Amino acid sequence: MKDVVWIKDALRMKRGVRISRRIATIALGALATLALAAAPRSARAQSDEALMPDQSAAKAKALLQEEIAALGGQAYLSVHDYVCEGRLAQFAHSGEINSYPPFKDFWILPDENRTEWDKKATIVDLFVGNQGWSLDRSGVNDQSPEAISDFREQVKVDMDNVLRYRLNEDGMTFRYAGADIVDLQQVEWVELVDKDDTTMRFALDISTHLPVQYQVITRNPVTRERSEKDTLYSEYIPIAGVNTPRKIAQSQDGRQIFAAAYNDCQYNTNLDPNLFTKKSLDDRFAQEPKKKEEKPPPPTHPAPSH
Repeated sequence: MKDVVWIKDALRMKRGVRISRRIATIALGALATLALAAAPRSARAQSDEALMPDQSAAKAKALLQEEIAALGGQAYLSVHDYVCEGRLAQFAHSGEINSYPPFKDFWILPDENRTEWDKKATIVDLFVGNQGWSLDRSGVNDQSPEAISDFREQVKVDMDNVLRYRLNEDGMTFRYAGADIVDLQQVEWVELVDKDDTTMRFALDISTHLPVQYQVITRNPVTRERSEKDTLYSEYIPIAGVNTPRKIAQSQDGRQIFAAAYNDCQYNTNLDPNLFTKKSLDDRFAQEPKKKEEKPPPPTHPAPSH
């Protein structure tokens, strides 16, 4: 699901990392347990069995097809919009939870996202491709160029978008990366590297083939410093034929970013495209009751005559 997140991204995701209100796709449950899951606990992957490159690529592609089938097959691939709601725990640098807001996340795939941060939709983040706006009590404002860039990068490497749209992309390489233990579960790793040298790694449960962990590894083009974002998925439930994780937790370079939980999720509801326009935010702000202007205090001396 998305890393507003839609998590904006997450979704919001990474996707340094901007801890924004935007998150994608997220879920219900005990966030104390989920917070512990945010720091990945994976043993070093075992050997890839010394496969030849072509054999390794073929095995990786086969496992990805098993993952897609486990997530729902054609029902999963056919998702074109969804709306999810839940609560999001965001973490300060100290590791303490600094916010725990409810959210409602609307997506038209692949890159239109609206996240409402209260039940009355008075605080909203909206991204549509390379545009974005926010609504709060001050009115409607443009999202910063940095926020839009972060959103577009999150969309590009989002696990679901990779599986749905990028597997046949020119320049993508595939490798089977061996068996491992992640969160006490036996997994097999599949590794993809795109033409921009971004590495995307999937840890798939060895019996269900559902994703347990997803890693995005990038390097600063100047310093070559490595950055790693880890996302953990748990408590899958079927919704309209799509196996959906009720809990998602994410960390960046070992630091917890968020832990999130779904209350509800609906797929292919034919969302109104007007929800994803700046006008929708202008209209919503216009509905807000305005404070009455305070009358100036009476003069303490007579007004000058003319």
